[in-house]
Amino acid sequence: MQPFKSHAGIAVPLLADDINTDQMAPVAAMRDMKPDYKKMLFMRARAEDKDFALNQPQFANPGMLVTGQNFGAGSSREAAVWGMLANNIRVIVAKSFADIYRENCLQNGLLPVVLNASDQDVFIARVVAANGSAPFTADLEKQIISGPGGPDIRFDIPAADRTRLLEGLDDIGLTLKHDGEIKAWEQRMAASQPWLQTAKDSRTVG
Repeated sequence: MQPFKSHAGIAVPLLADDINTDQMAPVAAMRDMKPDYKKMLFMRARAEDKDFALNQPQFANPGMLVTGQNFGAGSSREAAVWGMLANNIRVIVAKSFADIYRENCLQNGLLPVVLNASDQDVFIARVVAANGSAPFTADLEKQIISGPGGPDIRFDIPAADRTRLLEGLDDIGLTLKHDGEIKAWEQRMAASQPWLQTAKDSRTVG
């Protein structure tokens, strides 16, 4: 996956709580062999609500989403992350995330940020005041968000999550970092317990 160092873009305020994966990536939109993930993102809200944030011209080219509690509730639907990335949204600042959605973000190079309560309220106010007029930047190396309306805001993220994003490592990539150790272990096992290899190779069916 693409490493994440920093990302700048217009911050879109979508301040509802409990936004779920079906709202982000409706099942009906995933029936095509090659879904259009960019158009899929919040497609029902975009079609039904002319005042929806992503329909507004100032948010036509988003880079960051700012939202409420329990973001990404519902089923584990990785397309709900792919839709964000297809729209160049690589940072989501939420009051809290559904666990599975947060993990899917990390697996795809999207930075999930939870600020402390006081900073979150201040940041939301700054995003609303900016109203798409200037970009905000999330710097993972420095662990800060900067932008119009005030000083840098620091955020915390577990060290392991920070490393995997900075290095662009999903679970497969993390495993492959230990490829040499895995092969060495397999060779030791083959040498010390050759009967296991023989049993495996001589299995018959029926």
